Amino acid sequence: MTTAADLLKFPLLRLNDWNTWRRWFEAAGVPANHLAHGPTLNSASMLIDAAVDGQGIALARTALAAWDLINGRLIKPIDIGLRMSNAYWIVCPQVSSKVPKIATFRKWLLAEAAEDARGLKAIGSSHRCERGS
Repeated sequence: MTTAADLLKFPLLRLNDWNTWRRWFEAAGVPANHLAHGPTLNSASMLIDAAVDGQGIALARTALAAWDLINGRLIKPIDIGLRMSNAYWIVCPQVSSKVPKIATFRKWLLAEAAEDARGLKAIGSSHRCERGS
């Protein structure tokens, strides 16, 4: 796989519908009129597991696929990503934010995210059979 159009030759794994794939191919400048091949899965973890098992190509949130990318179980063959409307937040009442176990959890969670970011940056050019989010 060297171009976005090459992905059309493989099963495209998806959640719910084809909208995300259509948006991705549009961002890649590839007409995607015939996307009706590949299974529909009902959770992001199943989607990632199916890609790891070689059942097709998946579009997954980088945060959810980070471990598999860093550990070489998945690669990003094409370096095109989509901005997503949803994000992850750490939320709690302000008064609770100073509770030691909450503060410790927040610190740990942010450290884990930073470690994943460093790992993903490190593989950025080494897995150039692709890249995307």
